[in-house]
Amino acid sequence: MRYVSTRGRAPALGFDDVLLAGLAADGGLYVPETWPQFSADDLKSFAGLDYPRLAARVMAPFVKGSVIEHKLEDLTRRAYSAFAHTAVAPMIQTAANEWLLELFHGPTLAFKDFALQCVGLMFDEVLKARGARITIVGATSGDTGSAAIEATKNRDAINTFILHPAGRTSEVQRRQMTTVDAKNVHNIAVEGTFDDCQNMVKALFADTKFRDDVHLSAVNSINWARIMAQVVYYVWAAVHVGSPHRKVTFAVPTGNFGNVFAGFVASKMGLPVERFVVGSNANDILTRYFETGSMTAAGVVPTLSPSMDIQISSNFERLLFEAVGRDGAAVSRHMDQFKQSGSYTVDAKAHALLLSQFAGQRLDDAGTLKFIGEVYKASGYVLDPHSAVGLYAARNAGLESAVPRIALATAHPAKFPDAVEKATGTRPSMPPALADLFHRREHFTTLPNDLDQLRRLIRERISH
Repeated sequence: MRYVSTRGRAPALGFDDVLLAGLAADGGLYVPETWPQFSADDLKSFAGLDYPRLAARVMAPFVKGSVIEHKLEDLTRRAYSAFAHTAVAPMIQTAANEWLLELFHGPTLAFKDFALQCVGLMFDEVLKARGARITIVGATSGDTGSAAIEATKNRDAINTFILHPAGRTSEVQRRQMTTVDAKNVHNIAVEGTFDDCQNMVKALFADTKFRDDVHLSAVNSINWARIMAQVVYYVWAAVHVGSPHRKVTFAVPTGNFGNVFAGFVASKMGLPVERFVVGSNANDILTRYFETGSMTAAGVVPTLSPSMDIQISSNFERLLFEAVGRDGAAVSRHMDQFKQSGSYTVDAKAHALLLSQFAGQRLDDAGTLKFIGEVYKASGYVLDPHSAVGLYAARNAGLESAVPRIALATAHPAKFPDAVEKATGTRPSMPPALADLFHRREHFTTLPNDLDQLRRLIRERISH
């Protein structure tokens, strides 16, 4: 399997190189040269598999030629052994033809664990085979950071630096990162927004000398391996409600577009999907795009669903690449225009193609609290603010009632106890493994939104 850049100016690479590189040398994101295909018979054969075995089957085509190719099922068994639910990703029926896919039973209580528990092990195998070391630098709006730290802590060949926007995550999210006491983990609170953090990470990757000097790598969803591992739960969920005999619709709360893009990949591989509904909070750049065809950034507004407080949806570039017929030059023009002006518009044909598969919905904080309360009163089910946006989107997008709809529950309500308590009158309890979280000592460094200071800090820390 070979991978190409969405901007068309970087060499094609194999999986192991893509895993370690993260971002392509031309600033683009890697995608497979061709999409592997699953037949209807393949999908039928998945029905009796447990989650780790299904994960190995779904990811196998993407790692052809990799050092992990023949170790994949052992790797997925280890990755998902720490999940708290025996099903790993249980399906909860919430109405006629409607399900929640619970993706918060991993060690950090968010969907990011599904990819990062695998990716940490993949890094280990590839680095061991090469006798190499890497420096991971990632930006988080809340959940990626803790999942990345959990997956890479105490690993001899990895230094991990995670940037989060100071004061813009929930306290639980922050403490899940900053209370990890590991010599190879470095938390940085940036005085700015998530987009500022993400822009600094991208700038480090664009600095070729720095990138080579520190052996830079990524755990954000710019890294293809993250997307690849998330494809699995779309296949898992669809098969559980009757695929390939029935089409399904997915509703996904998202800011950076990586999670819903993984669903799109599943559909490109042959999973019959009727539609993807993208749920946004007040930072609704994606919903506005689907309504207008114009990707236009605005200021980031802090909300009750901080993991979606994003105005630069990096993974949309991968979808754009498909929409413009894999024309890397066209993608580069759009990305350059967005960098210069904060806006670009795709042509009508490409926009129509995307609208045939995607729709957008938005829900502000007041609506989020109201909806959490309504669901709790009607059923006793407790949604976190992100999952509430997803389920609301599923119920309000005018979907065909005969098509099963699956909303992704992306975080445990205990990660956002203040919002949940305000909405329901009941404070969610922390799972036992995190019961002492508020008594643990925090470790982090605060930096201004200054790239030079970040470079210096990384060089200093990895030299010790």
